[in-house]
Amino acid sequence: MKVSKLQDKPAQEGHGGAVMREIITAKDGAPNFAMRIIDVKPGATTPSHSHDWEHEVFILSGRGIVKGEKGEQEVAKDSVIYIPPNEHHCFETIGDEPLRFV
Repeated sequence: MKVSKLQDKPAQEGHGGAVMREIITAKDGAPNFAMRIIDVKPGATTPSHSHDWEHEVFILSGRGIVKGEKGEQEVAKDSVIYIPPNEHHCFETIGDEPLRFV
């Protein structure tokens, strides 16, 4: 077992105004899973991208729009999102506070 604090994880500035903290990765002994906390600044958008694995996303705070190949949908605190493998997607913050998600 390993216990850590979010603030002890280094923040990595990403493209488009996103800041990511890697919470659990292979470096922690997790071979099949990665947990990241991402903050997208107000007015910012993550890059549109796709990858071979799915995303399970939980919105912690803020409001935003998740954009996928079949359209877009507004999300907010407590929204749960599933993005299948290889689907192009991005997140855009709307409102005055960052969009934070796991």
